[in-house]
Amino acid sequence: MKYLLIVFLWAAYCALHSFLISISFTKLMTRLLKNYYAFYRLFYVVLSIVLLIPLIQFTAHADNKIIVTYPLYLNILRYILISGSLIMFAWAFFFDYDCLSFFGIRQILNSGKDNDSTKEIKKNGLLGIIRHPMYFALIIYLWCQIFRMADLVVNMLLTIYIIIGTFLEEKKLIIEFGDLYNQYRQEVPMLIPFAKPRSHN
Repeated sequence: MKYLLIVFLWAAYCALHSFLISISFTKLMTRLLKNYYAFYRLFYVVLSIVLLIPLIQFTAHADNKIIVTYPLYLNILRYILISGSLIMFAWAFFFDYDCLSFFGIRQILNSGKDNDSTKEIKKNGLLGIIRHPMYFALIIYLWCQIFRMADLVVNMLLTIYIIIGTFLEEKKLIIEFGDLYNQYRQEVPMLIPFAKPRSHN
C-alpha cells in the first residue's frame, strides 16, 4: 500500500510539473500575467523545489528496508558513474545551457526589451554529442542510487517521466526553432551519446 502511495504522490508531482510548463498553460499565463509573465519561470522553479523537498523526505521515511547491497567492485563502478553523471550535469548546466534562463533570471532581466535576435541552436560541447545531456546524466545518477524498494519504484517512474518529458520538450523546440531543430535532430542523438540519430520525417 505504501508503494502505491509513493507512486501516486510522485506521479502527481510529475503531472503537475509538466502541466505548469506545458505550451497551453504557459500561453494562458502569458495572456493573464502579461508583463509579469517574465517572473513565471522563477515561480515555476521555486514551486518545483518547494514541492520536491517534502516528497523526497516522505519517500525516505516511508521505506528504510535495504534490498540491494553492493560489493566493493560494484561500489567503485557506481561511484565512478555517479561522479561522471554529476560532472556531466554540471557541465551542461553551466556551460552548454543558459543557467540564468533556467531559473528565470534572464527573463526578468530582459522583461520589456525587444528580443528580435536570430535564434540559433547550440551544438558545441556536450550538445554536439547528445541533445539532452542533463536528462541522460540524471537517468545514470538515478540508477546508481538503488538500495530500497522505494528507490526502485521512484526511479522507474522518474525514468519514464524523463523520457516522456524529453519528447514533449522536443515538440516545444521544434515549434520554437522549426527546421533548424529538425536538422539538429538528424545530426545528434537524443538521449544516448554517440548513437546513430533516428531519421525524422
